[in-house]
Amino acid sequence: MSSSTEPGAPGAREPRVRVVVVDDHSMFRAGVRSELASAGAASVEVVAEAADVDEAVRAVQTARPDVVLLDVHLPGGGGGEVIRRTHRTVPGTRFLALSVSDAAEDVIGTIRSGARGYVTKTISAVELVDAISRVADGDAVFSPRLAGFVLDAFAGAIQVAEVDSDLDRLSEREREVMRLIARGYAYKEVAKELFISVKTVETHMSSVLRKLQLSSRHELTRWASDRRLL
Repeated sequence: MSSSTEPGAPGAREPRVRVVVVDDHSMFRAGVRSELASAGAASVEVVAEAADVDEAVRAVQTARPDVVLLDVHLPGGGGGEVIRRTHRTVPGTRFLALSVSDAAEDVIGTIRSGARGYVTKTISAVELVDAISRVADGDAVFSPRLAGFVLDAFAGAIQVAEVDSDLDRLSEREREVMRLIARGYAYKEVAKELFISVKTVETHMSSVLRKLQLSSRHELTRWASDRRLL
């Protein structure tokens, strides 16, 4: 972290945590920037933004932030790919996932990639500022439900290898569609949530069922439930 005033000097203040915000929706990035400026102006500073994996890698390597606020599902390979491509070249940077997804495979996969924490987009601005500060200080930060997934994975209650093998057959977008459909979303609701057409949702759904060798939404829901993906 950096500060324009030496610690202990007259007028010294705590250095602000330098943050890069990574999300493929520009309106969401703008909202996060605004919320952080309002709730954490004295402690958090957004120094760069990125919309996909390649942009994120460049932003992290150039800005060398304290914390990367990272969406899990990104064009170009996902949030885990950003971590894998930068953690060695920018070793002082820590990663905090901020995602709409609270699915076990996303939480576990992101932590296995090297993230220090995982919070969902329902978090308040004040809580997010606190989470960023704690991750910058080296803490691991999770909501209680998501922490349970991580503990279950280490305890062997979730068969991570099996989950990974199944999900490797699906693209990032297919995983998103699969999770929402398995949770009972209608095709129109999935389309609205993911900013794609209903026809595209139908195409992805057909591909998901084919790759997983399932025949219906009911079977998909049961498949996802058995693997604690809901």
